[in-house]
Amino acid sequence: MLTFITGGARSGKSSYAQKEALAISPTPVYVATAKRYKDDAEFSARINRHIADRDHRWTTIEEQLYIHQHALEGKVVVIDCVTLWLTNFFSRCNYETQPSLDAFTKEIDALLLTDARFFIISNEIGMGVHAETEVGRKFTDLQGWANQYLAEKADKAVLMVSGLPLVLKA
Repeated sequence: MLTFITGGARSGKSSYAQKEALAISPTPVYVATAKRYKDDAEFSARINRHIADRDHRWTTIEEQLYIHQHALEGKVVVIDCVTLWLTNFFSRCNYETQPSLDAFTKEIDALLLTDARFFIISNEIGMGVHAETEVGRKFTDLQGWANQYLAEKADKAVLMVSGLPLVLKA
């Protein structure tokens, strides 16, 4: 089963997903897709804040690409987040949208073959200003297509706005 959670930055997506996961399992799994960059102290602080949000009940897996290769059978899994996950595919695919999208959708399809409960978090980045660069516009398109794919595959889709969940699909 897949619950897709989307929304803007600091909209409450992660806390909502974590709360929902803990309501189902006393020992959920958190899959962190971020890549740490040693020269980016602000981003490391963000990662550390997310780590601090979870207690001893959580098992954390750091995986930048191939989440389906982990033993997730029978687990409740929060994947945070699609935007960073897509960034990893996008850079690996030389900033081309179609191969990135193909790799991502293949990974989602593989995950959905697993008997697990997934909460997949993403960002709605296309609701703001247009990116100044071609690569930025390509990524915004990629994110939008990935979100549409997830929403289609999801059993439930939730839009987070100002900390409030708006159920789009149930």
